Amino acid sequence: MTRPAGRALATAALAVLLAGCGGGPGDAGNTGNAGNDAAASDRPGTTAPPSSTAAKSTRPLERSVPVGLRIPAAGVDTPVMRLGLAADGTVQVPPVTDDDRAGWYRHSPTPGQVGPSVLLGHVTVGTHGDGVFRHLARLHRGDRIETRLENGAAAEFTVTAVRTVRKAEFPTDDVYGDVNRPELRLITCGGPRVGEEYRDNVIVFAALSATRPAPS
Repeated sequence: MTRPAGRALATAALAVLLAGCGGGPGDAGNTGNAGNDAAASDRPGTTAPPSSTAAKSTRPLERSVPVGLRIPAAGVDTPVMRLGLAADGTVQVPPVTDDDRAGWYRHSPTPGQVGPSVLLGHVTVGTHGDGVFRHLARLHRGDRIETRLENGAAAEFTVTAVRTVRKAEFPTDDVYGDVNRPELRLITCGGPRVGEEYRDNVIVFAALSATRPAPS
């Protein structure tokens, strides 16, 4: 599979991915409980899907931009905006606002397409308080994630791994590398605060487990 040019650009910039993560004074203890899943950081990023039968019977979807994201186990039900690359070549993050939402990196596949679809969100949003991905680190293998697409279709994913990694050791290939099935990556900040930033990234890996086609 040929890697899109946009993803190659992102690969060179990921060392500072989510460096600020919407943090602000006074929220140092609000890290989304990233430390609670420390063992998950040793799991490989692309583990087997929960059911090989489900993986074989669930066909990929056509390309359609995600417009909504729901994660019951993390209390997430949010609209999704589009993100690209910032002027300095780093991956954009959603703006720090009181109506915080997740963002889809538009140089990655759309959810349900073959490949890793990447969504990002804040754990905190400065003086506005908690971010949309504040409880992302609480997810466990088997938890369900639903993405709603612009064409009316939906793609459901099942968590295969949750990893907490230092930003300086961000696993670029695991997150953006080519895979032969539809997968999902959710990324936020975590771990201890270092000045105005968080030290770590929390990364959720998930595999497609069900789809709902677009209305005819």
